[in-house]
Order: sequence, then C-alpha cells, then structure tokens
Amino acid sequence: MFVSRLAWMIAILAVAVTPVCVWAQGPDTADAAHTPVEQPEPKSKHVLFLIPNFRTSPTLQQYAPLPAREKFKIASQDSFDRGTIALAAAFAGESQMTNANKSFGQGVEGYAKYFGAAYTDFVVGNFMTEGVYPTLLHQDPRYFRRATGSKWSRMGYAVSQIFVTHGDNGHMQVNYSELLGNSTAVAISMSYYKDNRTVGDGISKLGSQLSVDMASNVLKEFWPDISRKFSRQHKQGTDTN
Repeated sequence: MFVSRLAWMIAILAVAVTPVCVWAQGPDTADAAHTPVEQPEPKSKHVLFLIPNFRTSPTLQQYAPLPAREKFKIASQDSFDRGTIALAAAFAGESQMTNANKSFGQGVEGYAKYFGAAYTDFVVGNFMTEGVYPTLLHQDPRYFRRATGSKWSRMGYAVSQIFVTHGDNGHMQVNYSELLGNSTAVAISMSYYKDNRTVGDGISKLGSQLSVDMASNVLKEFWPDISRKFSRQHKQGTDTN
C-alpha cells in the first residue's frame, strides 16, 4: 500500500520521541491533572518544524465552535502548506524506490505520478476530516491540547482524540469526522492507485492513516513543551556566554 511503510515510520517517530516528551514535561506533580493552566497560543504552526499544525488549539477554556468557513480554512492551511508539499515529496520518493505502484513507472514521469497521488492523498484527507465531515456532522476538527496531568495520561488523551471529539455544542462525541473522513479519502484514492484496489489494501491504508494521526496528536500535545525546553536551554547558554 502506498502510505503503509512511511506512515508507520512516522508513527514510530512519535514513539521514538516519547522519552523527549517525558524529559520536556519534567516530573509529574500530584495535583497537575487537576490544575487548569491556560496555555499561550503556539508561535510555530509546525511540529518538528515541518508537520503543519494549524488545527491545534492550546486550551478548551472559553470554548466557541468554529463556523464552517473556519473549518475549511484549517483544511486549506494544512493542505497548501510547504510542510505538506515536502511530506508528499518524501512519500513519493519512498514509494517510487520500493516500486509501490508499478503502473506509475520510474524516472521523472513516474515520480510526478507518485507525487501527484501523494499530494492528493493529503489534500483529500485534510478536507474530508477537517472541512467536509466536521461541517456536515457539526463536529470540531481541532485538537485541543490537554497540557496538564501526567505524561502518560496526556499521551492517552492524545491517542483517544482520534476516536472522540467535541461537537459544535461542546459535548463529547464519537469522532465520526476522523473515521468517516479517512475512510472516504481511502475510497477515493482507490481510483488512482490502480495496483492497490483490494479490500485488504483499503483496510491497510486506513489503519496506516489512523496510526499516523495518532502519532501526530502525540507530537502536537508535547511539541510546545519540547520547543519551550530547548528555547530556555538556548537562552541560558546564550546568557552564560
């Protein structure tokens, strides 16, 4: 399947940075899970300086639902960001090297087909999970950081947000936008992946995409902590020089 190898690599990356996440947060406190802390809006809209991060919100305090145009704005920002283009280029290169879709061929022309398919995957997936289904089902596509509590509870929270989300009414709901959105994107992708059209291929691709989204949530949850930690260390190092 087109995304299976590199998708799992991204998921493994999230696991690999878990020790860094633990280090970034520091020691847990007994009442951390019960102490609300208002987090400032992250300055960077990229995780690991590359992955688009336009759908992350720092807090649930004073929650207000997004109008449809804002949901589609997030989908557009995630889709047409330089990081998305770079990721599509990487996915295309990996798939061409492994000859994942033989009908695409090799060489420049083959790579162009791989890149077009990879980028289409991102765009369709983003619009389905962040724009179309959230609008139709009145669900919020944003990822709301927990930011407090133990490290493991935060990781569990990040993973769980693939399956539950906030409705526009503020109540928790099954995250149909994520599940149906990715399922629809996989179904659409079958039209241009001629070598991978079996039911098994579709299930594999859906599982890979959900795994990538879980890993992405973990990174989004802890990235501000990691970024602040490195910024403080850099500032301290500069001050001592």
